[in-house]
Order: sequence, then C-alpha cells, then structure tokens
Amino acid sequence: MGVEYDGSRFHGWQSQPDGETVQSQLEKAISVIAGSSVKVAAAGRTDSGVHALEQVAHFDTDAARPLQAWVRGVNSHLPSAIAVRWAVEVHSEFHARFSAISRSYRYILLNHPVRPAVCHGRVGWFHRPLNTDAMRDAAQLLVGEHDFTSFRSSECQASSPIKKLHKAEIFRDGETVVFDFCAGGFLHHMVRNIVGSLLWIGYGKEQEKWLGDLLIARDRTLAAPTFPPDGLYFVGAEYEKRWALPQMVMFDRMMPALNLLRQQRCVPESRSVD
Repeated sequence: MGVEYDGSRFHGWQSQPDGETVQSQLEKAISVIAGSSVKVAAAGRTDSGVHALEQVAHFDTDAARPLQAWVRGVNSHLPSAIAVRWAVEVHSEFHARFSAISRSYRYILLNHPVRPAVCHGRVGWFHRPLNTDAMRDAAQLLVGEHDFTSFRSSECQASSPIKKLHKAEIFRDGETVVFDFCAGGFLHHMVRNIVGSLLWIGYGKEQEKWLGDLLIARDRTLAAPTFPPDGLYFVGAEYEKRWALPQMVMFDRMMPALNLLRQQRCVPESRSVD
C-alpha cells in the first residue's frame, strides 16, 4: 500500500498503548475488509507530528479481495487524515521496511518574521533571516557514510549510529526554504536535528565548518535543539524494480502544500487597516 497521512493528528506511526497512531488506525480499517486481524509494517516509522505523502506499508492476508477494496474499502473505515492511495499484491518475500533501498524526507520551512496560521502544523517556521547558500554548503559535509551520533535522539533504538546519507539539498523559493534528504535509513530525530543545526549556520550563530566538526565530535549535546516536526514529510521509499510497485510521484506531491504557503503570504504591497 501507498499511504498518505497528516501526522499532526496522530502520535506517530507505531502503535502505542496510550495514544492514537497511524498504524493502529490502518490495522483496524484493513482488518474490517480482510475479515480478520492483520498487522501492518511500514517503510519508515514516523514520529508524532510528522506527515507522509507515500508511506509504503504491507500486510499478509488470506482474504481474496479486488485491489480497489484495499483502497476505497479501507479508506471508508479510516479517519479523514489518513488515505490509502494505491494497493498491489506482492510476493511474500517483500517487506516494506527491509526491502527498501532508500528513504526520502523533505522539510518545508517558512522563513518569515510572523508565524503561519493557515499552514500551522504543516510547515516549520523560523523568524530570523537565513543564508541559504551557507546552509547548502554546510549540508554537503554530511553526505556520505558517517557516524551521526551528534544528530541522534537519546531514545533511538537503532543498533548503529552509522548511516549513509545520499543527498542533502536545500533550495529557496521566496520565503519558503526546502530541505531534501535521502538515505538508506535514518536515526530517530536525525532529520529534525540536522535541520535545527543548519538553521544555526543559516542565521550566523555558527560557521559552515562547525557542522563537520559536530559530525566528528559524535556528541548530541553540542548540536542545536531538535526542530519541531510540523514541516517534516516522509516523501517515499525506493525499491527494486522486481517488486513492480506503482511509480511514485515523490516530490511533485509537495506542490499543493507549497502553493498554499505562497498564497497565504501573497498580499498587496499596500492596503488600508481598520
């Protein structure tokens, strides 16, 4: 399945005894259509407040249903903040998490003196002017295989802090700053911790070289605080072609959110105030 959700409504992906999660909602809805209890695994276990455009999930079932039943039927039992976009039958060897080659995240940031309202919960916000070029150059120091302990949450359960970051790109469109990351896997809070540290460089608190020194230090206490999850999106996962999954739209699906952000800030140059 390809699943889209608004993470601000849930306590993350993974089922918890004390909170409503995407996984628990999806398992309940699928179980209704399957006629029996199912367990769902995902490509990435997003945190509370983190959104997904194309989370890839799988489950095992003996129930024979038309593919549309796993889409439209399941959606009829899901809350409005979660939607199954597609479903295909795959070989039993496939695993949404372990078969993934890479995962991609995007963080959308509003860089404006005033906080957003219409886009609250869907974009991050930083009020000070940012030097995008400095952040872009610093981000390249993280590309490659490194020990990312300095950007790892104390609650991270990963067996190793070593990850290979394939891409760390930053671009600006007016007041919107977009951070794109792609890696084989990510540590808990890794993207949000990197974004927070890049912002320190962006407004001049630290120099570009500091990010490389921070990486080498392997000390989380030296990095910036974890940035809020509001603007973070799990964009999708990459798999081998042999699994024949639908071609993912990936970053193009971000355009509605970006356009909404532009429209919110598009006001006349002068106006009267009552």
